[in-house]
Amino acid sequence: MAGIFKAYDIRGIVGDALSPQKAYLIGRGLASEVFEGAGPIALTHDMRTHSPEIFAELSRGLTEGGCDVIEVGLAATPMSYWAINEYNAAGGVQVTASHNGPEYNGFKVSGPKAAPLDYSTGLDKVEAFVIAAEKEGAPASTKTGTKTVAENALADYLTWMNGFMEPGDRKLTIGIDTGNGMGGFFLPDFFAKWTQFEVSPLFFELDGSFPNHEADPLKPENLLDVQKLVRDKGLNFGVAFDGDADRCMFVDEKGDSISSDLITALIAGEMLAKTPGSPILYDLRSSQAVPQWIEEHGGKPVRGRVGHSFMKRLLKKEGARFGGELSGHYYFADCFGTDSGLMALIEILNLLSKSEKPLSEHIAPLRRYSASGEVNFRVTDVKETLAKVERHYSAQGAELDHLDGLSVVLGDIKTGGWWFNLRSSNTEPLLRLNLEAQNETERDAHFKEVQELLGAEPVQGH
Repeated sequence: MAGIFKAYDIRGIVGDALSPQKAYLIGRGLASEVFEGAGPIALTHDMRTHSPEIFAELSRGLTEGGCDVIEVGLAATPMSYWAINEYNAAGGVQVTASHNGPEYNGFKVSGPKAAPLDYSTGLDKVEAFVIAAEKEGAPASTKTGTKTVAENALADYLTWMNGFMEPGDRKLTIGIDTGNGMGGFFLPDFFAKWTQFEVSPLFFELDGSFPNHEADPLKPENLLDVQKLVRDKGLNFGVAFDGDADRCMFVDEKGDSISSDLITALIAGEMLAKTPGSPILYDLRSSQAVPQWIEEHGGKPVRGRVGHSFMKRLLKKEGARFGGELSGHYYFADCFGTDSGLMALIEILNLLSKSEKPLSEHIAPLRRYSASGEVNFRVTDVKETLAKVERHYSAQGAELDHLDGLSVVLGDIKTGGWWFNLRSSNTEPLLRLNLEAQNETERDAHFKEVQELLGAEPVQGH
């Protein structure tokens, strides 16, 4: 399969690795091995040039495999989750490769109520089905499903999302960069209703070739355009969406980027004002300021593994209202426990329109410590390197855990301690390091210490 079946989704370069014929077989495999002929299945796709053809073949595979389908059509990934619930579907598939380049495409698969499906919960069986079908042909199906085309889906989705708007009286100016991705599909209609917000748009035109920059706001270079826009126009804040609009990153009125873990804490404070005592999720790479802030606002911080499948399951298990990841994924119980860039933006709009303070002043109390950000290191032997690091810090009496990779805590960060997490990549011989200390000087010294143990230089990673 040329590695297109990933831990959380199906994704690869269009051509030999992912073709319309493979999309058909994946549809057949999903119908047989995951949905087992149940339906309807809500189908959506992004703006990539090859998405419509792949979408059509996926739909054909599902229906010939016995599943009824509802073709919603062009949509951002969060709208796919909404459609599954709106149409009481047995599951859904979004055709997208998220933030990856124009040569990529893929599938995000969900079960009932938009529950995540990944390699450990069914995609492994689909892979086996496709491999067998390519060798021997797809087995005959005992029934054929029906196809229905959804009408007015975007308008209905935005009516639902508008119900979460609770703006104050303050007018705001906002710079928004959608990177030619799916944010440009719904944001003009969304803001048409809210005239107190003046939007300066960047790259709203849907273009799967991504002619301006990669649609991945986690990379600092992809925030430069919206940062410049905010500074040049003196806007109140800026936001950049990824390709399928399930993630976003914010910049303040100065054009300075805001780490997503701090936005998680900021939104958590607003949530806890409405529902005191609620559990709030944060991923284990987040600043220690995040659980501190949650506790200070009367909430229960819950530390989770990295990855949308893990976070979504943990959100439901804990009965949490909200959670966030360093990657810019924000999860909301109000959005069926799924991630939504638009809902995160709504929360910030609600907050700032009720306050005279600029965004930077809301964030300032959270900038307590100094973090490295995620840095990748290529190593010869991932397991042996992790074991070496663990032995070293265990001998120093560090607190260790293995929730996701190796986490090491050396004292309370409030009183000069520091911590780091090392996680391995699913696809490359890489270790990903996140480290935090009280200040930049201590951070840099500890970073150098860990790097020397790793015996490697930082590299670009995915």
